[in-house]
Amino acid sequence: MNTVIIGTGYVGLTTGVALAYVGHDVTAVDIDPSIVDRLSRGEATIHEPGLEELLHLAQDRLTFTTELPDLSGETVVVIAVGTPPKENGDADMAYVDVAARQIAERIQPGANLVVVNKSTVPIGSARHVEGIVRRTLRERGVEATVAVASNPEFLAEGRAVRDSLYPDRIVVGSDDEAAVEVLRRLYAPLLEQAFEPPPGVPRPDRMPLPPLITTTATSAELTKYAANSFLATKISFINEFAGLAERVGADVTQVARAIGLDDRIGTRFLHAGIGWGGSCFGKDTRAILATAEGYDFPMPVVQAAVDVNYQQRVRIVEKLQEHLKVLRGTTIGILGLAFKGDTDDLRDAPALTLIEVLQERGAQVRVHDPVAMDNAQALEPPLDVTYATDPLDLADGCDAIVVATDWDVYRQLPLDDVAAAMRGRVLVDARNLLDPDAVRARQLRYVGVGR
Repeated sequence: MNTVIIGTGYVGLTTGVALAYVGHDVTAVDIDPSIVDRLSRGEATIHEPGLEELLHLAQDRLTFTTELPDLSGETVVVIAVGTPPKENGDADMAYVDVAARQIAERIQPGANLVVVNKSTVPIGSARHVEGIVRRTLRERGVEATVAVASNPEFLAEGRAVRDSLYPDRIVVGSDDEAAVEVLRRLYAPLLEQAFEPPPGVPRPDRMPLPPLITTTATSAELTKYAANSFLATKISFINEFAGLAERVGADVTQVARAIGLDDRIGTRFLHAGIGWGGSCFGKDTRAILATAEGYDFPMPVVQAAVDVNYQQRVRIVEKLQEHLKVLRGTTIGILGLAFKGDTDDLRDAPALTLIEVLQERGAQVRVHDPVAMDNAQALEPPLDVTYATDPLDLADGCDAIVVATDWDVYRQLPLDDVAAAMRGRVLVDARNLLDPDAVRARQLRYVGVGR
């Protein structure tokens, strides 16, 4: 099926590559020539496990361009552009609006199009996009069959390729039965798992076939916000219990395992630590709170999840202060800058909050990340930190170290060498990544979260 993807960020790129891999002809559009050039050479522009390999495997069915092609015949056009937050937290639709107008300007007479909102967009956006397209077609005097559907993504950074190929479910929101049938055919290889798994991204054992959920566009749009708000709340919930566990002498990792084995709760997103970050949870919780405010409907549970999450970051600094007493003049090492492991994404990264608060309290900061260092050095304004070449270089002269990102490489820290290089004795494991006994065996003071 002929498919056009507008936007080559996490959602657009992984979706486009996955659809090409399972047999569709995909044209991916991005306004940045340097991104298009790199992708055309088979070079992934984001760090995502398995993406570059899949890019090479699907290259015969992938075209990257800066210009939206003419849209004729039966075509699916996927809008996957950014929707950054406005001042009030609501999602900014400016890029979606531009994409909708460009689509309408490229539609050829007699075309049969399904336009898909895959960007995370406010409630009512499918109707909004459809209005832009139909008004522009009237102005041009072009007759074509166009339907707009909501098709939210549920990708997790660090496993976006896996989530694209082996989804839990696919949600399509539209009142147009013909449009739903087109998208059913688009996703048939994924719904039926009728493709050979790529070598680097094997199909999960005993994976059930994913269901196709069809609903109204409004319900599909709200589903995305509800999903991310629930996951954010789940993380904040276990972090709140981590604080209580510290006071009563319990181990939150054991508590989380015990409750997670209840299939009504589940084990995922029950990992206490520094809290959530990234491009989705913070933006989407703010957006749904802004939407609710517009309807004069308070959402105290979601608001509490946001508040707890920020306090969890500050609590890590308070743990340092409890053990060092005075932060001014100390040198603190931060292991990990990306908001989580297996990504180079720094958006709303907890480590950046740590750096800001530590510097406000007078500490000098050294940082390391196995992948995200280039992105960190390109930030504006630049971070006033010392960049270390590896964890051992970071440890040199530090009064304390904080493990801020759950990179697997940090699970294998050379603790003997780290302890010898440090000036102080405090190691704050803000991800509960390390073995506390192994850390203490090196005469380091282990400080976890809820342990």
